[in-house]
Amino acid sequence: MMQPINEVKVEFISKSSNESFARIVAAAFVSQLDPTVEELTDVKTAVSEAVTNAIIHGYENGSGYVRMQCKLYADSVEIQIEDDGKGIEDIELARQPLYTSKPELERSGMGFTVMESFMDKVDVFSEPGKGTKVVMFKTFKSISR
Repeated sequence: MMQPINEVKVEFISKSSNESFARIVAAAFVSQLDPTVEELTDVKTAVSEAVTNAIIHGYENGSGYVRMQCKLYADSVEIQIEDDGKGIEDIELARQPLYTSKPELERSGMGFTVMESFMDKVDVFSEPGKGTKVVMFKTFKSISR
């Protein structure tokens, strides 16, 4: 893969109030490429879902750190959201629309579906007891040559 033209790494505690912080950081960083408002909204929504999953499912609202890494390329972005939480037993099951491991919280079970609908590619790596890494890619059509 080609070298990124810019990169940022941020680590924050797993508090739900930091979800909006992560979203704003990602949007501000990606805005260097001058994407459309819709493209920026897509990135913010996907980051929100990934960070919320790390906090609610990875750490079960307990304490831990969430790491976000954003890499900019000429016309695209790669965003990684990673936690050291409980991990996912069955990634394929977790990616099914409407599946939730926390029905008592009235969660919709649409986190991965939302990420996949707003980004071009979403990869999920997880190991029970060790954590989860979500890697999302988006090419900005407004800048593609």
